Amino acid sequence: MEDKRKTYIGYVRVSSVDQNEARQLKALEDFGQPIHKIFLDKCSGKDTKRPEFQKMLEYVRDGDVVIVTEYSRLARSSADLLRTVKELQDKGVEIVSLRERLDTTTPEGRFMLTVFAGLAEFERELARERQKEGIAIAKAAGKYKGRQPIPIDMDVFRTEVKRWRAGEQTAVYTMKRLDMKPNRFYRKVKEFGL
Repeated sequence: MEDKRKTYIGYVRVSSVDQNEARQLKALEDFGQPIHKIFLDKCSGKDTKRPEFQKMLEYVRDGDVVIVTEYSRLARSSADLLRTVKELQDKGVEIVSLRERLDTTTPEGRFMLTVFAGLAEFERELARERQKEGIAIAKAAGKYKGRQPIPIDMDVFRTEVKRWRAGEQTAVYTMKRLDMKPNRFYRKVKEFGL
């Protein structure tokens, strides 16, 4: 039975434009209450500077319920998640996470949210460590070379740098002609002693 007193707002996030949000949208559709509005971001959750996330925060008001498929859609770090939860609660907005079955309207739900957020952050840190270890092992075995350097035509590079040093062209123009970003350009100038 529909709860007439509450307005349900969906928030969906995938990490890139290549990823598909269909699974999350289907979960919201199957939630059991009509979702009034859905905000969808196609970007990393590394911070809270996401356009639709910010719009959602501005849109919600007292009595609304934000529905997510899992709390990691709201934030990737415990600190960001807890800050978001507090900001929403201060506005009188509840949060329901379908996967973890968390409901921040209860003390137990708030406690479990904190525990799950900490565990998720811990798991991400472990995954990063495993990745570093794997790369180190692959390097030691000669199987991992890392990113290959972009080749430079030294004659063209020297000519363009000479023109820049002589004041015939700006550094920006020189970098554009060489198709280089500033950090790489200046690093190579220093590396080659030009």
